[in-house]
Amino acid sequence: MAVRQRRTINPIRVLRENIGRTVLVKLKDGSEYVGVIEKADSTMNIILSECTEYRDKEKKPRAKYGRILVRGSSILYISFSPEVFLGYYEG
Repeated sequence: MAVRQRRTINPIRVLRENIGRTVLVKLKDGSEYVGVIEKADSTMNIILSECTEYRDKEKKPRAKYGRILVRGSSILYISFSPEVFLGYYEG
């Protein structure tokens, strides 16, 4: 019987490897931001460019921003799968 090795995934590394990619960031207060990751630090603070804010599953954007800083401690989750949110937000 073959022994499977468990691979540890480092979330900071995943963020940094996906710089330049469009993501959905859901915050603990319920707001959602769709934007391109520019930078990420060791506390999961991220800078998003070309950012759009959505609120409580509204189809229309609430606000559009050029660049924002999202504090890592306020992030609930980050989705790297465009199919998760593109169909949801496109009318």
